[in-house]
Amino acid sequence: MKTEVIALIAQDLSLNPSRVEACIALLDEGASIPFISRYRKEVTGSMDEVTIADIADRHHKYQELEKRKASILASIEEQGKLDDKLKERIENCWESNLLEDIYLPYKPKRRTRAQIAREQGLEPLAALIEKEYFYDENSLHQKAKAFCKDDLKDIEAVLQGARDIIAENINENENCRAAVRREFQYTAKIVSKLIKGKAEEADKYRDYFDFSESLKHCSSHRLLAMRRGEKEGFLRVSIQADEENCLQKLRRLSIHRRNASSDQINLAVVDSFKRLLKPSIENEFAALSKEKADTEAIAVFAKALRQVLLASPLGAKRILGIDPGFRTGCKVVCIDAQGNLLHDSVIYPHPPKADPQTAAKHITQLVKQFEIEAIAIGNGTAGRESESFIRGLALPSHIEIFSVNEDGASIYSASAIARDEFPDKDVTVRGAVSIARRLMDPLAELVKIDSKSIGVGQYQHDVDQTALKHQLDLVVASCVNAVGVELNTASKHLLSYVSGLGPALAQNIVQYRQEHGAFRSRKELMNVPRMGAKAFQQSAGFLRISGAANPLDNSAVHPESYHIVEAMAKDLHCSLSDLMKDASLRAQIKPECYRDKVGEETLKDILQELEKPSRDPRKALESFHFDENIKTIEDIRVGMLLPGIVSNITNFGCFVDLGVHVKGLIHISQMADRFVKDPAEVVYIGQHLQARVIEVDLPRQRIALSLKSY
Repeated sequence: MKTEVIALIAQDLSLNPSRVEACIALLDEGASIPFISRYRKEVTGSMDEVTIADIADRHHKYQELEKRKASILASIEEQGKLDDKLKERIENCWESNLLEDIYLPYKPKRRTRAQIAREQGLEPLAALIEKEYFYDENSLHQKAKAFCKDDLKDIEAVLQGARDIIAENINENENCRAAVRREFQYTAKIVSKLIKGKAEEADKYRDYFDFSESLKHCSSHRLLAMRRGEKEGFLRVSIQADEENCLQKLRRLSIHRRNASSDQINLAVVDSFKRLLKPSIENEFAALSKEKADTEAIAVFAKALRQVLLASPLGAKRILGIDPGFRTGCKVVCIDAQGNLLHDSVIYPHPPKADPQTAAKHITQLVKQFEIEAIAIGNGTAGRESESFIRGLALPSHIEIFSVNEDGASIYSASAIARDEFPDKDVTVRGAVSIARRLMDPLAELVKIDSKSIGVGQYQHDVDQTALKHQLDLVVASCVNAVGVELNTASKHLLSYVSGLGPALAQNIVQYRQEHGAFRSRKELMNVPRMGAKAFQQSAGFLRISGAANPLDNSAVHPESYHIVEAMAKDLHCSLSDLMKDASLRAQIKPECYRDKVGEETLKDILQELEKPSRDPRKALESFHFDENIKTIEDIRVGMLLPGIVSNITNFGCFVDLGVHVKGLIHISQMADRFVKDPAEVVYIGQHLQARVIEVDLPRQRIALSLKSY
């Protein structure tokens, strides 16, 4: 590992170089980000997952840059043009744009106008003009006349060829490119225009029909909206800098006298900028701005996804799930506390095939037969009507009723995962099961669905899909490992996100469980095919075994630290179970006695875990009721104070579910009485709140809300 790379990453992230080096060493050994963050705090200086992920990303970026440098060096050497000075410049370059500028003069090109001019023997004339050799038109024309031959019939054709060479030289000059790049950096604007004749089709892009804004101040959602409009063929988007400033800078770098030569150079400068430099730098800034917008949008999406995945679980309860519908009826399922399907049927409480009495009788019977503890109702079509119907039944008072976000349930129900789980059931039954399981444990169910379909984020289909998948996979893995996974009940899909496992080992664990019964200890994991010492080390601390003989197997204490807790119990003359149950015993632990056995941070984590073994970081689930008088957007009036649930957060505000199938928007300017920079400072997904209606736009089906005090 190069010392320069370590230093650069440390400088980029303001970290200690030795900590960065240690972190990269762990990553290179195959350690996962959750494992490093949780169980190697002494090595990294207690870096969190975000910092470790940033180190991993930058390390990858510099590795790719190293590969590019090696490729460039090989290319130039093959041309016989690599000297020690050039080699040193390339090896010491750590900026991709500068690296490509250095390489540009040596980069193999298609047959350019300049190349054709060189083949015609015009390079000597171009060199003389660049040196500003000709003081008057006469001497210039006399020299140019000597080059008139074959297809070069006149002086203007000769001079044009010379200018083509000069224009290419200007384009390939590092200082010239840097000057234009700086001008774009400071003055570039993103400009969007409507394509003629597309106004009616492009109505949703009306804000961008004639739009211009400083590129560096353009928010990610506006830039992505314009790029989407461009992709759909409605908008023409460009990035423009101050053209005259760019030309003046190029002239200062290329022209030093006032004579016949400088006139030719000036023409070449204008041609070089318009034909070569401007398109190149514009493309560069288009790519950079898109990358920046993607990064911001992905970060917003990732933050929202984390909140959705870590939504409050009801826990292991017997649940009746309902996937609501009108014409096709409501699909009803009953699942046990482990999520296994016990029953499925259909009821018709709503028109057109309305039979509420039979439906009521059926639900009451199922609640009694399967000892139902809670009811989950999807929030899609007929969701509010179904919830009202269920709440109107004379059900036992202990049964709680919840509206469940069903975004992505249809994606799951038609997936290979759902077909594998329920090969003999149709998509409607699978969707109802997913709704019921989401209430029990949102995380365990949502990992089966493509994260882009969960119903949060914005423009997720417009950003770089590789970068998006990478970030979302990190978020899912982080959430799964933060919560921990019950080894004996987890699906292979949930297990696959556990540190160190992956799909193959997850499948092997499930297969082993089916053949040998429940795991009795973490050690038994070593009997699973292909479970090596490394995979065991990475995964064991995140897997839980309820009722294991060793109570530490149902905690976040890693097996490599069991001896520490065993020593504590031995010193207090008690069992491990007693130590974990009895707060008075734990109060007698003297941490200083064990610091020679383990690091300070790990010891602190062990003591915290003993206080609340296998604690779930998620909040307790709270019941919620929409306003019973509000069923459609037509029922909403300006000034109403309505209960709602935050369903999505963007960088310009948040969307709120009011139970009317049209989400209300709380713009960032309406989120508080103070200035708000980031909506996530004020709200979180799943939050229950009261918002005031400030605008209802029926034609456009929009509701504007406010959290400000009035």
